[in-house]
Amino acid sequence: MLKRIVLIILTPIIFVISWLLLARIVRHFYKFPMPEFMADFITNPGRLKMQPPGETAVRHGIQPGMTVLDIGPGNGTYTIAAARQVGPEGKLFAIDIEPRMIERVQKNAAAAGVGNIEARVADVYDMPFDDRTFDVITMIAVLGEIPEPDRALAECHRVLQLDGTLAISEIMVDPDSKRPSTLRREVEAAGFQMKEKVGNWLIYSMLFGKKR
Repeated sequence: MLKRIVLIILTPIIFVISWLLLARIVRHFYKFPMPEFMADFITNPGRLKMQPPGETAVRHGIQPGMTVLDIGPGNGTYTIAAARQVGPEGKLFAIDIEPRMIERVQKNAAAAGVGNIEARVADVYDMPFDDRTFDVITMIAVLGEIPEPDRALAECHRVLQLDGTLAISEIMVDPDSKRPSTLRREVEAAGFQMKEKVGNWLIYSMLFGKKR
């Protein structure tokens, strides 16, 4: 009886660990943006409880009146929370390379009654914004999906204000997630310096500013 109980407990744990290992191996060699059909699966109740959208916006240093860029917004759950945080005097831009993802963000923002979001299809390697446009740039479980992160980070550096913040959050159950040491090394190589790290081994955020 005891063996059966242990087996019942261990089986799903082993399955999840095996899936994550396999997914990490595949994603190491084949990087591509998250498919649109997975957007709602990614923002499941468990994740929203562990990584609350409103708290994430505050953790990223977003304040009323700011101009913020959200790269890879998914279905817009965290985008909407950030837009509410900047308030009516602020502006939230969201970009994704997948048109259907942007359509989803626009639809969800309208349903939520949030009118300060401008979501558009754009290439993170060549963003359609002027130099030093944004007070904060956010990427939530996104950087690992980008095939050439150095190019994306260079563009972030270009469009970020001199005293702005690049806020990157990771959740380690994501097969594309980066270890804190790896993330810090990659971002600092692009001309940033870490200002703060918050969170724990499972979910963390790193805030970076431009090197002076």
